[in-house]
Amino acid sequence: MGQSHDGILILSEYAVPGTPAAEYFQLYTDVIYEIGLTPNRMDAMSHWGVARDVCAYLSLHDKQDIKPIVHKEDEFEIDNQSLPIDVKVENHKACPRYSGVSLANVKIGESPKWLQQKLKAIGLRPINNIVDITNYILHDVGQPLHAFDIDKIADWEIVVKNVPGGTPFTTLDNKTIQLHAEDLLICDSQKPMCIAGVYGGINSGVTESTTNIFLESAFFDTVNTRRTSFRHNLRTDAAGRFEKGTDISATVKVLKRAAALIKEIAGGEIASDVVDIYSQKQPKKEVAIKWHFIKKLSGKSYHPDTVKNILSNLGFETVKESVDELIVAVPYHKPDIHVPADLVEEIVRIDGLDNIDIPATITITPAITDREDTTIYLEKIANYCIGQGFFEMMTNSITNAAYFSEKEQSEMVKMKNSLSAAFNILRPSLFETSMEVVAHNLNHKNNNLRLFEFGKAYHTKGIGKYTEEKKLCFVLTGHKNENSWQQKMLATDFFALKGLLEAVGKLLGISEIKLVNTTHPKLADAVHIMQGQKILGEAGSVNQQMRQQFGIKQPVYFAELNWAILTQLASQQEQKVKEINKFPAVQRDLAVLVSKNLSWQNLKETVESMQLKKLQHVKLFDIFESDKLGKDKKSLAVNFVFQDEEKTLTDKEIDKWMQSIMSALEKNLQAEIRK
Repeated sequence: MGQSHDGILILSEYAVPGTPAAEYFQLYTDVIYEIGLTPNRMDAMSHWGVARDVCAYLSLHDKQDIKPIVHKEDEFEIDNQSLPIDVKVENHKACPRYSGVSLANVKIGESPKWLQQKLKAIGLRPINNIVDITNYILHDVGQPLHAFDIDKIADWEIVVKNVPGGTPFTTLDNKTIQLHAEDLLICDSQKPMCIAGVYGGINSGVTESTTNIFLESAFFDTVNTRRTSFRHNLRTDAAGRFEKGTDISATVKVLKRAAALIKEIAGGEIASDVVDIYSQKQPKKEVAIKWHFIKKLSGKSYHPDTVKNILSNLGFETVKESVDELIVAVPYHKPDIHVPADLVEEIVRIDGLDNIDIPATITITPAITDREDTTIYLEKIANYCIGQGFFEMMTNSITNAAYFSEKEQSEMVKMKNSLSAAFNILRPSLFETSMEVVAHNLNHKNNNLRLFEFGKAYHTKGIGKYTEEKKLCFVLTGHKNENSWQQKMLATDFFALKGLLEAVGKLLGISEIKLVNTTHPKLADAVHIMQGQKILGEAGSVNQQMRQQFGIKQPVYFAELNWAILTQLASQQEQKVKEINKFPAVQRDLAVLVSKNLSWQNLKETVESMQLKKLQHVKLFDIFESDKLGKDKKSLAVNFVFQDEEKTLTDKEIDKWMQSIMSALEKNLQAEIRK
């Protein structure tokens, strides 16, 4: 009826009220079902996939022997060898299988009415016969295809490979992007032609003048495709299929069907053998399931014949059957099947959840135990943070693999049954998910953030060797306070984070927390948070590279603590209560000239190493730098607090201690005392 939805449509004065719109406008009508799919059901993202499930359901419930229509390959026939294309695959990991065939003398034009109507019925706009056929096949059987103009392929050579990072590439919609070294490209002997599984290039696409085409049908790695698609913000139907996992066994079968359909609709001849590079054929996964496990997990007893019938109609093959168990081979179109529980899910899904009886009784055993100390510590910190104006985050433990390099992923826990390639890694740190929260809030103009989270991080040192650690993280960004007549807004800085960490330590009874400079791949000015020789965690300012990756433009400060070490130290601390000292404290200030490279921590540790029992506090209250002080020099103003619990201190005693402090600073740090 048109693309415009503005205003009111004016009909003829002869239009009869009550006439169906489809009849009046002479529109194609059909029964259209809209179904809801979870992301793991890639096998049902096509008409053929839905038909397979419908057949399994009808076979079980209506006792009908119904099978999906299988398209015959005898419709495909090679006419000549006039357009042989030499295909090479250099990256077999990213492209395990690549198939293709040439067609000559095709005529690009409008698709027949039936094909246009089919596409319109599912919300697609017809473009031309070649593009329409590839879209039709995609939605019919779930396999993406891509057509190249052979006359634009240099030397009639196709190479599937990676290209150097920074290589420019112009997409079909005439946008130039800079390629990443991990992007997989379909190239000819001179240039990249297509981003594999994601987007075509303007210099190789089919146009109205195209007469010879090379039709591609391939299987691309899910993770690689997902990364590339999101890296360049190129979201297509093809990328959506490849990143969830297509049927690696179907590339040639689908290719032949599409080629035969092109020959029928667009004319021409099939002008080459089918190229099929399948580097290492993937054997079908085998899963064993105990008969009693089906009852245990589903709550319903199934006859073995019923189980085999359901699985067979879904494409599973029986490998071995015994009194105790059934072993089946998983079809290639079911990449989400890994463990026995997955098979039970398939059985129950086809049978119907409504057919599972609700048990009359439920047996529970309530746990009656004292709360663990760790829970008490958690509540202490959470209550303190809320009182300080923090908000608690609760982020997903599953994160995006694209955040990490392949080397980093070697020590991470990968999920076998991930819902998508974007979320197939258990996070090794709370950093990435925290930055997602920061980016989301900044995009919604919530610029002042004080966040904390208790969460888990995961690592692996080999197959079956997994570790799970609980972490506590803090995130600060924006301003410390609201703008008011009393005080202007002050930007959050690292020292706000430092003060928070010290406060948390005191809250748990952990004294003498110190920050020691270190290096960190994601943090600038990074420090180890230490107590004695134990490293409690890391803190610092998120570096520019990480902020750019998440689209964050303002400074962000992040700290992450190991919860197990933190609570272990807290449980070892003996809480002591003592009366308030009734004798006065005495303060002395000292200005010290030191090297610019000397840290305050070094000076403080030098003083503390003297173990002066009456010295209660050492605090830095000013830093002054000037050319008048000398090259590479700075002045530190330090406050010392002395106090005795049994008497009032005299000036003579304090002068003696101050003199020893000055001598130690001069000797150990080459400091000069300013007078």
